[in-house]
Amino acid sequence: MPHLTSVPTGAASTGVRTGLGVPGCAHPLLAPAEWQALTRPGAPLHWVVLDVADGPGARPDPHCLEAAGRLRNGGVRVLGHLDTARGTRSCSELIAEAHRYREWYRVDGFLLDRAPTDRGCLPETRRTVAALRTLGEAPHIVLGHGTHPHPGYAENADQLVTFSGPWSDYRWSQVAEWTADYPPERFCHLVHGVPHGHLEEALRIARWQGASTIWFTDSTDRGGRADPWEAMPGYWDDIVSRVGTGVSE
Repeated sequence: MPHLTSVPTGAASTGVRTGLGVPGCAHPLLAPAEWQALTRPGAPLHWVVLDVADGPGARPDPHCLEAAGRLRNGGVRVLGHLDTARGTRSCSELIAEAHRYREWYRVDGFLLDRAPTDRGCLPETRRTVAALRTLGEAPHIVLGHGTHPHPGYAENADQLVTFSGPWSDYRWSQVAEWTADYPPERFCHLVHGVPHGHLEEALRIARWQGASTIWFTDSTDRGGRADPWEAMPGYWDDIVSRVGTGVSE
């Protein structure tokens, strides 16, 4: 268990350059406004995850291809969604899905969702990531642990998601001390249920804990019955203006 330490939420900003990592909107047919909003100028997007059908799907989807193409044409990195099921899915399964993502949607990298956290799964994760690195030119690899994993995982990906969960947990969260050995660009925090009035506090926590890629939304998981990432935050313009250069009304 990594040593954890609390971080004061009332302290001043550390000046970390923050950007947005979008863990995945609903299908473009169901959420056309959301996908359109992601292409608006001024949005400081580090990456956007394309989750077609809990993965790449069984066949190419022209609507997803168009949505991903608009983002990539705008200079936004698009990642394919691969569910590792906490390390229970084989490397061959994940690589087969990654190949479909690359062939059909020309993704720039991958989010390995529900990534394992324990030391025992490190060798298989290392093998999977090494295989993913052979697909395309320098694919961006994000390990979606959702909590602090064994520190060895930091050597196997471009970024780690070290928090994914509700605001009620995030506002009292702690950071593993080993993360101080790496720059903030290596860490991501994904938080749902963040009230608009607490947005600045949430941003301050991310800066203090050393995570430069964030996604905060006021959507909730409704007690585990809904996907809080499918819709855009109700305060989209505000979070963009706080993190980036702002957007036009």
